[in-house]
Amino acid sequence: MTERTPDERLRLLRRMILIRRFEERAARLRAKGLIPGFLHPCIGQEASAVGICDALGDSDVLTSTHRGHGHMLARGADPARMYAELFARTTGYNRGKGGSLHMIDSELGFLGANGIVGGGIPLATGAALQLKRTGSDGLAVSFFGDGASNEGAFHESLNLAALWKLPVLFVCENNLYGEFTRQSDHQLVEHVADRADGYGMVGVVVDGNDVEAVAEAAREAADRARAGEGPTLIETKTYRHRGHFEGDMAKYRPQEEVEHWMGRDPIDLFVAALADSGVGEDRVAEVRASVEEELDAAAAWAEEQPHPDPSESTEDVFVDDCEGAALR
Repeated sequence: MTERTPDERLRLLRRMILIRRFEERAARLRAKGLIPGFLHPCIGQEASAVGICDALGDSDVLTSTHRGHGHMLARGADPARMYAELFARTTGYNRGKGGSLHMIDSELGFLGANGIVGGGIPLATGAALQLKRTGSDGLAVSFFGDGASNEGAFHESLNLAALWKLPVLFVCENNLYGEFTRQSDHQLVEHVADRADGYGMVGVVVDGNDVEAVAEAAREAADRARAGEGPTLIETKTYRHRGHFEGDMAKYRPQEEVEHWMGRDPIDLFVAALADSGVGEDRVAEVRASVEEELDAAAAWAEEQPHPDPSESTEDVFVDDCEGAALR
């Protein structure tokens, strides 16, 4: 296990708390009418996003999912611009036109969230091919859920990536449910990572609520990819605390299951681990306070930003002008 200083571990904790509080605030802001459309919070899955992204460098890229706010924040995105995008404001990451499901920041190497289940998997595979062709030491990461591992894009991408030894990490965040369907009801394998065997690649199962365990698994996989040894399928076992989307009461989940996973909250587990290593409650409190201060300012700034003018509706998007598609 990589040895980290207390400050380094607190940095991991801060990023997890930032994601948690960003999502909780987003839910409240949507209830106030500031956010149009659906939200798919990743509350409970913070350790997976933060642990994987901790192993990435500046030249690495990643693709995300419909539950992508945590991945973007873990990569270092600006919460203010993210709130602005959620509020449909011109200063958001997509000028207010992408919303929750399609945020992107190429400068961060964040190639986009994706409203299509499994849609980011082939995109990351293609990015990995380009990185290899150009001789870069970068790698690509694709986040997806257990449901997406049943998609054809998953199997085609893993096959190609293994065949060509592409530098890509396929990260399945297994929260036990594909939308409203329990994993055991949509696939017979217990571990999605076991599917790696069929493609001749390494498969790894890790506790997705242990941020340092995830980071270690990601670093080992990244080292293999950078050494030319090809892709890895990492399965992070985790759990979303809320329903599939904000407003889903998730009555399909057994209460004892929910209580078990609530008792394994990734933030609480890491705070306890920090306490055991001598990091005092005062330092954790400082982290929590700094997150609240940052998000207070971020949400207030975003709410003051302008909405796009309707006349700009066809700018920065592909439109069909009857003579072919054009980028405007």
